Order: sequence, then structure tokens, then C-alpha cells
Amino acid sequence: MIPKPISVSFKLDDGREISLETGKMARQADGSVVVRMGNCMILATAVANPEPKPGQSFFPLTVDYQEKFASAGRIPGSFFKREGRLSDYEVLISRLIDRALRPLFPDDYLCEVQVLVTLISSDPEVMPDALACLAASAAIAVSDIPIQEIISEVRVARINGEYVINPTRTQLKDADMDFIIAATEKNIMMVEGESKECQEADVVKAIELGHAAIRQQIKAQEQLRDMKGVAGKREFTLPYKNEDLAKFIEGFASEKILKVAKGALNKQERKDAFKAIHEEFKALIVANEDGTTTITGYATPVTAEDLALLGGIFHDLEKEIIRNMMLNDRVRLDGRGLEDVRVLTLETDLLPSPHGSALFTRGETQSLTTVTLGTKEDELLVESAATSDYKKFILHYNFPPFSTGEIKPMRGPGRREVGHGNLAKRSLEQMMPKGEAWPYTVRVVSDILESNGSSSMATVCAGSMALMDAGVPMPKHVSGVAMGLISGKDKKYAILTDILGDEDHLGDMDFKVTGTRDGICGIQMDIKVDGLSMDVMMQALEQARRGRLHILNAMYECIPAARPELKPHAPRIEQINVDREFIGAIIGPGGKIIQEIQRETGTTISIEEVNDRGEVKIFSSNKEAIEKALAWIKGIVAVPEVGAEYEGVVKGIQTFGAFVEFLPGKQGLLHISEVSWSRLDSLDGVLKEGDKIRVKLIGTDPKTGKLRLSRKVLMPKPEGYVEPERRERSDRGDRNDRGGDRRHGGGDRRGGDRDRGPRRDDRGPRENRPRREHHNNGGDQPQAQQEPQTPAADDADLAL
Repeated sequence: MIPKPISVSFKLDDGREISLETGKMARQADGSVVVRMGNCMILATAVANPEPKPGQSFFPLTVDYQEKFASAGRIPGSFFKREGRLSDYEVLISRLIDRALRPLFPDDYLCEVQVLVTLISSDPEVMPDALACLAASAAIAVSDIPIQEIISEVRVARINGEYVINPTRTQLKDADMDFIIAATEKNIMMVEGESKECQEADVVKAIELGHAAIRQQIKAQEQLRDMKGVAGKREFTLPYKNEDLAKFIEGFASEKILKVAKGALNKQERKDAFKAIHEEFKALIVANEDGTTTITGYATPVTAEDLALLGGIFHDLEKEIIRNMMLNDRVRLDGRGLEDVRVLTLETDLLPSPHGSALFTRGETQSLTTVTLGTKEDELLVESAATSDYKKFILHYNFPPFSTGEIKPMRGPGRREVGHGNLAKRSLEQMMPKGEAWPYTVRVVSDILESNGSSSMATVCAGSMALMDAGVPMPKHVSGVAMGLISGKDKKYAILTDILGDEDHLGDMDFKVTGTRDGICGIQMDIKVDGLSMDVMMQALEQARRGRLHILNAMYECIPAARPELKPHAPRIEQINVDREFIGAIIGPGGKIIQEIQRETGTTISIEEVNDRGEVKIFSSNKEAIEKALAWIKGIVAVPEVGAEYEGVVKGIQTFGAFVEFLPGKQGLLHISEVSWSRLDSLDGVLKEGDKIRVKLIGTDPKTGKLRLSRKVLMPKPEGYVEPERRERSDRGDRNDRGGDRRHGGGDRRGGDRDRGPRRDDRGPRENRPRREHHNNGGDQPQAQQEPQTPAADDADLAL
């Protein structure tokens, strides 16, 4: 029998309630908690191995966030109809949790830990990413896994000038700031988000408000932990250390390491110099004949365990020496000052075939970025349990192994690549044109060709230049800079602008800030030090602004604004809005019409109903093809106007005239009398099916409503032409009086002789018969000379 679960709850400022429950689900995990807000329920579990793996030298933490489609009453759309590998959306939430939790585990704790966070019930108005870290931290809090502090995360958004904690999905659409903030009771640990050019002071205010809300969530976790009776954390085996050996290596290598650190070497030279120091020390290791191993100058024999520590000891020593050099001498590894940005080399339009391209080089970091313009069919479908959205702006970040001079298997993008690409995408998206003014789908691809720190910020800069090179109407450039912070025990600190890869690893805080000259567009911050004051953070943000502006100035010199026109080979999109009742006519039965238009013109066409109107987009890199498709569609939706002239195609020939299609799907009768000013007995040699002719709509038939066309009214009237006299039917006499009785007298077509004899013997074969002329009223004038019938004649009616 399941014991009664333990639960606590608290309320947000707007009255919404969040509850935490443990003891009901997943009881065999070291810790499990269900967090609920509205109908949103998240199950988090935490499990840790009791002992580290043999030879383990790093902390193996795995955090996976996954949304079950059943939580929203949906079946996954994949072929197998089940959840598979994590989507990019789920990877990003997993990273938010991981980055907040990882620094809180003890440095000496090397046991494998797995945290699984699962959305088991979805609420369309509750954003689960803001609750995922709360659930993960609570699961660890109610376990004996040795984490040092309790943590939580909240979303802070600014909506109509007001800051809101954990806004609803609907509210978030109107936000101009959207930050996820993670913190412990005392310290900010992680910040990530985007904004529409907010100021540095706005970021600090959002962080302060978020921290206050987090403290309430931490108290709820502590209460849940105490109610469960968690007395303390488990003991764990500390990894083997040899302090005497560490001091010996310090004496041997300190001066050598400092000399290399101050040498202002490039990345590879510095790497080789540090390796040479390691090799020099390894040369002191002697394997004795008695089976012992000694180090020249070191009194005590060493074991295999001691030798396994050498890499870590050297790494820690290098880190400490370089940090002290920056704090005390204010000098960096490559010789720059704390605020100096590396040398910039910028170039656009270097690739002939892509729609836009840029090469951004900053020191030893280089990004080759391309832009491709596509149609609505190229939009990216992003699915979560609660939403299915199509994205018109896509950015992919690639980090091949050769960029760092390494050999690694190419297995597709990892979590790091997904996270870096997302930051660049969110930053550039703030300046992307919106709405009908820009109907393109845009894909930006950043390939990192060299990397020595800050490659994600190189992606932002190169992406901005490539977009402007492609002619995307961005109003402003967006640049980014990676920052670092090193702090000492005596409250000394150094803020570094444009950090190297080595500086990234040894700092206490690294953060990336993107934006325009007018404000911040994106931010990603990871803090690994206790007691960082808001004053220091504000100073770091201000220094980041100066670095960002320096890079922006160089970008504006390279390409000051978006090109006024797309590249000649870039696709064009023409858009036309039609009444909704014409959507079916354009598509046709089973898509027949739209497929024919695309096939005949070589264009791509999309139709979407927006606000009770049909939005038709025609896509092609060929201007003539677009114009042809546009004219075709305009013809389908056009309403024929009497008096208007049209280009038509002859679709059929009859004895009384021709049927002409003058608009797509619309035909009219061109009577034989309206073909030419000259009298025509037939249309043989005058018109044939497939001929293109220009006609004028002269009216509709009063009986049938059929459309009447004329060709001759568009032709010059011959000199001396006299309009034939029109006679009414009443002037033609009674049918029985025309030439007397047809069976007797002069009007008798049989000449009064009823005995014709054998018909075929007298008349011969049909092909040899003379053509008979029909005479009106027994007179000499042929009937063909009469006033011609209009298209309303009975034979034309029947033909139509």
C-alpha cells in the first residue's frame, strides 16, 4: 500500500498556486518529486551511484528533460508514434537545469548522478521550463545525494512595463524581456534570455526580482525535505590526493608556467609550451630495477595512483598561476589588457552562390556564415507537448573538430552546439523583419572554422553581416561579446572582455551579451563564485556594452546597412491577397489547378487563410516565372468586366464561331460575325484551336448569361465600310408566306415534281453532290447575306 504522500505548496504574487509532492510516485529513486501548477505536472527523479567508477576523474552528471505527448492528449507524429531522442527544445531545457545544478556539487564528488525530469501533464497556459529546475532541485533535496545547496529557477518577463514572475504562455507573447534565472538562497547561478534592446539596469532589476521569487521556492523545498525527515547527505569516498607531490610539482613548474603565461603566445604555441613542461617533468620519473618508481629530487617513491594525479596537479597549478597573473598584473594570456578585443577581420559577399555570406574573424576564432532564403514550405515545425509552431527564422551552429585541430567522429550537433545556436538565434531574431513585409523563411548556418573562445558570439556577428549581405531588411546590426570574471580572496576581481578558450575554463563567471547600439538582445550567464554583488555584475555588463560597441563599429564599416536588393540569383516572393471564396478555385479539385500553375511556370506557390482572406505567395528565382504565375492567379480571381480587353486562347471551333478562354476557367463565345469586319462563311484558315488572340468582352447573352466576345472591335474598320441594315423578325413576314406553299408552286424546293425516283441513283454519292443554296422567300439573295445572328442564337445556345 502506498503511504500518504507528503506535500507543500506556496502561491505566486498573482495568487497562482504551486505544489510539491513526494512519496507517491517513483519511490525507488533516491529522490522524486511531482511539481504541479494548474494542470501542469512535472515528475523529477534523482539517482546517484554509491561509488565512483574506477579511474573516474570528472563529475558525470546527466540531466534529461522530456515531454510526454500523452501529457497533452496527443500521439507523437513520428513514424514509430513514440517519443524518441530529445528535441532541441528539450535539450535547451535540460541545459538550463544542468548549468544551474552542476556547480553546486562538491569538487571531490565523482559518483555518477542522473536527473530525469518528465512532463506528465500539460497545461496550455503554463510554461514547464520555468518549473523544471524547481522539480529537479526538489528531487535532490529530498534525497541523500550530497549537493551543497538547494536551488530553483523562475522566468521573469517584462510585459507592458511590468515585471511578471512565471507569466502564462499568452502573456509571454507581449513581453519585451524574457529571462530564466537560477539562484540559491544567497547567490545567482545562471541567467539566460532575450529582450528587445533592454538596458543593463533592466537586466539587473529582473535578476533581483527573480532572486526574491526563488527564495520563496527554496523555503518550500526545505520544508518538504524536513517533512520527509532527511537528516543529512550521504558520505562519499574522497578521491586520492598527494599534497606533498603537488607541492613538489609547484616548486618545479611554477616559474616555467608563469613565463609561458606571460609570453603572449598564440593558442597552439602556448599549448605546446605547457606540454613541454609536462614532458620535462615526466623525464624525471625513473622506473627502478626493484620495481619501484621514483621522481628525481622527490624523496618518496611514487605509485601508479600518484602518477595518475600528474595531469590534474598541473592543470590546477596552471589555473592558479594564470588567475593570479591577471588579478595582480592585469595582463592576459595573449598579452591584451583586460578590456581589449582581439583583432577583427570582417568580409561579406565572399561566396558567389549562397544568398548571403560573411566571414568573421576575431583573433583565432572564425565563423563562416551563410544565409538561405526559402518559402513557407521551408518553415521549421517545432513541436512540444502543448504546442506545434512553425518557425520562419532558423539558425544552425556547427562546430567541426578541425576548428580546434582535433580528430573526432562527426555524430551531428551536440548539446553545446544546440545551446550556442539558440543564443545566436534569439539575439538575431530581435532585429528580423516581421509580418507580411517579409514573407521569406530564412536559414542562417554558422560553420566555426577556428575556435579559441567566443565562437557563439562570432556566430551572432557573422550572422548579422550575412543577413544584411543577403538583403534582409534588418534595421540594425547585432553583435556579441563573451566576458569573464576572476575573483580573489581579498575581494580583488578582474573583468575580462572577449575571453579566450583557456580564460573561459579558469574564470569564476562567464557570460555572453549580445545587442545593438541601443540595447541588449540576448544574454547567457553562468556564475561559479559565491557572493557576487550586483555592483560587480553591473560593472561587468557595462564593460560588455563597451566591447559590444567596439565590434559594432567594425561591422558597420564592413557593411553599413542591408543591401537594397536581393542577390540576382536569390529567390523572389510575390504576394497577393484574395477573397477567401477564391482559395478553392486557385487550388482546384485535388490540387489540380495549383499543381498545373507550378508545373507550367516553375514556381512554388503557397496559400494560407489569414483573417478571412486568402494569402497567396509565389516563390521563384525567375522574375518572368513569377509574373506568369501571378497573372494566372489574378485571372482566376478576376471578375470579367464588360468593355475590358483580354488575351485569350481559342479552345474550340464551331460553324457559328469560336469558344475563347480569356481568363483562367472562363470562356466566352466569339461569334463568327465578331471575328472580322469581312464576311466569313467559316473560320477555316482564320482561327484554330490553341491560337492566342486579343478580344473584348462586349456583353452577356440576355437569355443564358453567356459571355459575348468580339475581335473585330479591336481591329481598324475598313474604309467605306457600311453597317448592314438590321431588320426585325416582324419585317420578315409569316413563315407560311415565304414563297408560298413549299409543297406546291414556285417556292417548292423540289420543283413541283414529287416523283424523284431512286434517291441515290438520281443524286449520286454524297461527296459528288453539288452544294445546295437555301433561298429566303423564294428570292435570289442567299440566306448567308442576311443580318448575322448574335451569340444568343439557338444553335450557339445549344453549343454552349
